[in-house]
Amino acid sequence: MLIAARIAVGIVALLHVQFLVLEMFLWQTPTGLKIFRQSAENAALTAVLAKNQGLYNGFLAAGLAWGILLSVQGAAHARAVMCFFLGCVIVAGLYGAATAAKNILFIQAIPAIIALALVLAA
Repeated sequence: MLIAARIAVGIVALLHVQFLVLEMFLWQTPTGLKIFRQSAENAALTAVLAKNQGLYNGFLAAGLAWGILLSVQGAAHARAVMCFFLGCVIVAGLYGAATAAKNILFIQAIPAIIALALVLAA
């Protein structure tokens, strides 16, 4: 079960690395415009905000990776670190689904909820 938990947490971390790349580097590209369904004008106006949001997603990914590393090393607090960062992802996903786009629930919150359940079960 611990291996499944680590894999699930790793998937959530990789998703957040992908979000970082999309928001920090691809926001104003054709790919970013298509994914976020926005005009080039709006993307230009919101690029600084997107980069900031991408940076936060990077912090979440780093925290999840740290939790996995601690788990592999057998650190007693690894579970708490993973639970904390997964909880942050879940809250962000629920807020995003409520305020920005419903699909954020499935892209961000649900994978984190599954990973958290696996971490708690391990």
